[in-house]
Order: sequence, then structure tokens, then C-alpha cells
Amino acid sequence: MKIIDRYLLRQFVQTFVICYVSLAGLYIVFDAFTNLDEFLRCAEVTGGLLELMASYYAHQSLAFFDLSSGLLTLITAMFTVAWIQRHNEMTALMAAGISRLRVVAPVVFAAVAVTGLAAANRELVIPRLRHQLARRPQDLLGDRPKPLDPQYDHKTNILIRGENTFADRRRISKPNFLLPPGLDQYGSQLVAENAYYRPPQEGRPGGYLFDGVKEPKGLAAEPSLSLGGHPVVITPRDADWLEEDQCFVASDVRFEHLTESRAMRKFSSTAQLIAGLTNESLDFGPDIRVTIHARIVQPVLDVTLLFLGLPLVLRREIRNVFLAIGLCALVVSLFSLVVIAFQHLGSILAVSPALAAWAPLMIFVPVAVAMAPAMWQ
Repeated sequence: MKIIDRYLLRQFVQTFVICYVSLAGLYIVFDAFTNLDEFLRCAEVTGGLLELMASYYAHQSLAFFDLSSGLLTLITAMFTVAWIQRHNEMTALMAAGISRLRVVAPVVFAAVAVTGLAAANRELVIPRLRHQLARRPQDLLGDRPKPLDPQYDHKTNILIRGENTFADRRRISKPNFLLPPGLDQYGSQLVAENAYYRPPQEGRPGGYLFDGVKEPKGLAAEPSLSLGGHPVVITPRDADWLEEDQCFVASDVRFEHLTESRAMRKFSSTAQLIAGLTNESLDFGPDIRVTIHARIVQPVLDVTLLFLGLPLVLRREIRNVFLAIGLCALVVSLFSLVVIAFQHLGSILAVSPALAAWAPLMIFVPVAVAMAPAMWQ
């Protein structure tokens, strides 16, 4: 590695870290003061305000990195190139017979490395922490009630209803499940004081444990109800692990699908989203298919954005770093508008989900190729 390579890499890393820490710091300070009362309330229960806030924002910083990495990479690359042009270092290197492409090669390498790091963070790290990332300061303890929007289990056609959800015990208060034909022999509604989600374990299916069953009357003495040979409404008569006033409704709709569906989709890996498409209980719409294709395309989009911005700085030999940042903002704004517009069209099926994700590449890659000669002259 040449001295100039180490110099540019050091400049790139320093600029990227400064930009990320500055933006993340602004977000943390603003968000922390906005939600300080909630953190104080939770700290009275858990103890240690600083530990609570540090844990929360350590997780949120990973999501912030995923959100901002593409923009920060382009800003850092353009700033680094504009900086060496400002001090005439680019002119000296080109006078020595070194092409622009060779000079900026370390910057391109570092930018691609950051893109790969962002992809690894998105697919490997964030999915492992999605439950922590889905928490909001208003409900860190999970003890605040959230209204439950009715949702169908499309595999059993049970309409899952209830008054409120509580995340701390994965509880639905006053559940009122509407049973479809084939499961309504004892009554069309299953009503209880509470329902608790239980994941699959020891040969038992996942689903909801109803406690304090009110309707149907006399359910404890009735046999369980099945669909397609699989038990769906399990009664105490057939399960010794149930009390007299309990029953169990098997369902592949997890508690998180009821309460944090948008956040869980956002923080799931591509493999988890694809697995969700095969879950018969869920009805993932075209927006999820767009998201899956967009996840695959995202690293290429980030690199394409880089090659749209760098030639602008190199071609004009911009020495003003603030002008470089302004050009960066313009490029990112135009690029983001096109990406968001196509993804919206895909989510409403105006275009196919695959085309919605890949169309920005079809538009911008030829533009980047046409601008590329400015980099290797």
C-alpha cells in the first residue's frame, strides 16, 4: 500500500466517523430529551438511568447506521476527493503520471467496504436485535396498553381480536377471537379475560393460551377442534397442561405480528422476509415483495450512488468542500426520489415488485457509466 493510499484511507475513515458520530449524536440528544420522562419512569423500575439509555441507544445506533450509511459514504468520498483537490494534491499526482482513477481507488475501496459492512449489519446483526430495536421509549417496559387491530390468521380463518396488547408478557387483554365455520361447533366467539402467546415447544404448536374463558360455556368438557387433521382449538379435556378455565388456540401469527408488524418487517433479514411469504397464516402484501427485491439490490444501489457523485467532483475539479457537499445532497435527493417513487408504485402493484426494485438501477447505471470517463482520465 502506497503512502497516498494510506493517507486517503485515513482521511476517509476520519471523515466518515466524524460525520456518523455527529449525526447520530444529534439524533440521540434530541430523542433523549424528548423522551426523558419515559426513561425516568422506566429507570425507577429497572434502576440506572444511564445504563438504560446507553443500552437503548446502542441498539438504535445500529439502525441509524443502516439508514444513513449510503448517504454518509457518498458525503465522505466526495469530501475526501474535494479535500485533496483543494490542496492541489490531485494536480501534483496527475503531473506525476498517475490517473484520477488510481488516486481515488482507495476511496472507492473504502466506500465499497462500508457498503458491505452495512449489508452485513442489515442481514446479520439487526435481525438478532429486532425485538430491542422495535421498542419505543414510551413502552420500554412493555407495560403500556396498545390497541389491537384485528388480524386474520389466513391459515385457520380465525379473526384475532382483543382490547389491548401488553408486550411484557405478550398478553392480549379481553381477547375475543371470531371462529370460522368448521370451528364454531361450540360458539362463534372465543372470549376470555386474557390470552398469552406461547411459542412452539416440546411438540406443542405455537399460539395463544386463553385464561379465564367466558365463552363458549362448558368448553372444558368438550373435545378439541381441528382443521385438516391439525388441532386448532385445544380444550382441557384433551390436554392435561390446561386448567379448567383455559384453552389454547394454535396459530402461526406470532404476538409480534399483531403489535409490531411494521417494525418487525423493517428489522427482519431478507431470509426471514422470504420465510414470511411461505407462512400460510400471514398475508404479506406486495410491499414485502418490493422490500425483498430492494434488499438484494441495495448494495448495488449504494455503489451506483457513489459513482454518480464522485465524477461530479473529479470532472469539475471542485476544491470547495461545501460545494461538494451541496452537489452530494442534490444527487442523493434525486436518487432517493426515484427509488422511493418506484417502490411506492410496486407496493400498489402499478408495476411488478421486481421492476420496482430494479428500475432505479436501469436508470442510473447507464448514467454512472456515461460519467465514468471523468474518473480515469
